[in-house]
Amino acid sequence: MDAVDQAILRRLQRDGRQTNRELADAVGIAPSTALERTRALRSRGVITGFHAAVDLEKLGRGVQALISIRIRPQSREAIESTRDHLAALPETLAVFVVTGNEDILVHVAVPSTQYLRDFVLDRLARRKEFVDVRTTVVYDHVQPREQAELPAPERRDGRTRRA
Repeated sequence: MDAVDQAILRRLQRDGRQTNRELADAVGIAPSTALERTRALRSRGVITGFHAAVDLEKLGRGVQALISIRIRPQSREAIESTRDHLAALPETLAVFVVTGNEDILVHVAVPSTQYLRDFVLDRLARRKEFVDVRTTVVYDHVQPREQAELPAPERRDGRTRRA
């Protein structure tokens, strides 16, 4: 990834609906180059898709929570089955398989705390393979709009390493 690819990614992350000509003008390259670069980023799997960002509160889902779950017996089949089941639920925004005390972390958005309570008690806590379910209500959720290139790590002598 060079500076042009990074500039294209930044612009597309800000506005995935801009025209190729607008993208090219903003980055300072020819439209044919912008199109070729964007197609290459997609074919390499750097760009995985385009989506519409939504306001969850305006969709009636203003309460968000992180739910941590421990599963027993702990097996690949149990973890993957649970992951897939949770990902299919309409309340789910994201599912993470994690290390540590919990096996799965699920991010949900629901209409109210009462709905959240019922969801946890009636749809999660009753599952026999779930030995521990803990819920944390999210006060604020800020998601960066851009995934920028990370700075090069510093060496022990304080200088920057080259990749």
